[in-house]
Amino acid sequence: MTRLQTIFDSIDTFNQRDPKQTEVSGHLHPYEVVFSCWLTSWVEKLNPNAAEPLRIAARGQHIGRWTIPRESYPMDRGGYLRWREELKKFHAKTVGELMDKAGYGIEDIAHTQAIILKKNFKNDPDAQTMEDALCLTFLEHQFPEFRKQTPDDKMVEILRKSWGKMSAQGREAALAIALGPEEKALIQKALAA
Repeated sequence: MTRLQTIFDSIDTFNQRDPKQTEVSGHLHPYEVVFSCWLTSWVEKLNPNAAEPLRIAARGQHIGRWTIPRESYPMDRGGYLRWREELKKFHAKTVGELMDKAGYGIEDIAHTQAIILKKNFKNDPDAQTMEDALCLTFLEHQFPEFRKQTPDDKMVEILRKSWGKMSAQGREAALAIALGPEEKALIQKALAA
């Protein structure tokens, strides 16, 4: 087994504990296991020659996300931002520890953690690929359900902000995703804004 597969297995094993389940091909699976596979797949589509730190960051981007519930922070914008920041730090720390156990060096660990933290993503091609992959995973797998729970004006603003974070390659991939008519209409509104 390769060192990369060892770290993927460690991340997947950790995420097997996610109590939230999602259905894939008629079977229920822990949500974060599925999400990490979606994200890994997008990273590999965007950059087939991605180095291991980027691949590991994709697999571990949301490791153990359920362990810090959103409800543990105030249900306002400030609480949301603090929750997201705490999650990123937790994900980076946890993945770094697993990489250390798997024998990765300090430079690979630091690079992986910087990608997870999305530091300077506009100037780091790997972090930009991660940002694109996150946006594409949202559009392909989460957008239809999220749209049902979110007012249209807020959804248009979220899409507009996401579009602004994406690279030209990410935007091109986004436009190729098969979406329903309502989702397409919201994206058109966001792009026209």
